[in-house]
Amino acid sequence: MKKIFNYLIYGLIFLFFANNALAEKIRFWTTEEQPARLAKQQAMAKDFQKRTGHAVEVIPVSEKDLGKRATAAFAAGDLPDVIYHTLQYVLPWAEAGILDVETNEDIVNSLQKSTFAPGAISMAQFNGKTAAVPVDGWTQMVVYRKDLFDNAGLAAPNSYANIEAAIKKLHNPPNMYGFVAATKVDENFMSQVLEHVFLANGVSPVNKNGFSPLDAKATTEVLEFYKKIAKASPAGELYWKQSRAIYFAGKAAMIIWSPFILDELAGLRNSAPPTINDDPTSSALAKKTGIVTTFGGPSNPGGAAWADIRYFGVTSDAKTEVASEFVKYSMQDGYTATLSIAPEGKFPVRRGEPLNTSKYVTAWSKLPVGVDRKAPLSELYSPATINKIVAGLETADRWGVSEGQLSLASKIINSQIINRIVREYIDDQIDVKTAISKLNKELSSIK
Repeated sequence: MKKIFNYLIYGLIFLFFANNALAEKIRFWTTEEQPARLAKQQAMAKDFQKRTGHAVEVIPVSEKDLGKRATAAFAAGDLPDVIYHTLQYVLPWAEAGILDVETNEDIVNSLQKSTFAPGAISMAQFNGKTAAVPVDGWTQMVVYRKDLFDNAGLAAPNSYANIEAAIKKLHNPPNMYGFVAATKVDENFMSQVLEHVFLANGVSPVNKNGFSPLDAKATTEVLEFYKKIAKASPAGELYWKQSRAIYFAGKAAMIIWSPFILDELAGLRNSAPPTINDDPTSSALAKKTGIVTTFGGPSNPGGAAWADIRYFGVTSDAKTEVASEFVKYSMQDGYTATLSIAPEGKFPVRRGEPLNTSKYVTAWSKLPVGVDRKAPLSELYSPATINKIVAGLETADRWGVSEGQLSLASKIINSQIINRIVREYIDDQIDVKTAISKLNKELSSIK
């Protein structure tokens, strides 16, 4: 009996050391470097180690430094095993060899590509493969007063035509503005809103060969539409701050904003309280609000949604097997924890599993959001609104992604040429033909 006991002890000791000998340590770069968010990722690393024996070193990297650090690490043959990164790096890093495209494609396939939002997958295509694994994302939204729309018998603002119809019916300044458009030329907010409006009508300044002259008919529709929403806005230099404040005061029928407004609408953030009534913590405005993520113009009825998608990239220097296991864990058993890092801005790009297709959407909707107070989105918004928020990733798009010209598109956006010329047009300084001519001439010089 004693011998049997000793054999068991020796066997357990052997297994312990054997397992530890097989255990590996990988490095994970993340741009979610705020202390609370970092703590959640470190907790996930501990859980992964408990499950697998493999350690994960979570290394925070500033988003503004990520590109330079990755390039330097690649040159030194010292890339981390996994990088959490933005859309802008997917194709350049795939082309440069920083990403292990084959491994990332295998991960997506093993998780089943059909469980991911199509838009998030399509924006990561490289030589017919998904070059990085979509993790989370968000889309810009048309935020609107659903109560006013319903009372007036108006359709949801999911098209140029429906937005114009709502302005005609609801615009009654100074008590109610039909829209609050972005008009401050030097604000990135205007660039972002304009790209969304152009995308909605299928207009892009780039193709696979570089700059592409703007289609005259479709661009005319874009500019005329933007002038209408600008004329239905308060006077002045308008950007996100005024847009939010006017809507929160109950004096705007529609705005375009990011999902980071969702907790604020419900009175969960002291620094941005709704002022529609006397209670800054009230969720009344959230309950009156509807959301549209995909809207279209006359030349593109199917519409589009401006999206920001984040990815996991297993690198070419990775311990491939363990890195793959960690990414799969983060997208499966640990996916709810991944989304909980910042739920108001991390829409699930993976909806669920084949036998439970809404598993992760449901779990995400129950995660608490807010800063000074917490509540799950499912208590603040209807199931239909939750589904609409997530559905924007179906049509997620950005200039230059599918064309392999994201770098050029970014330079075009950052030049603020479009902002300036659109402002000249909506201020009636130039006509629409002149505006299009100026846009094509000035944008063509950007390399």
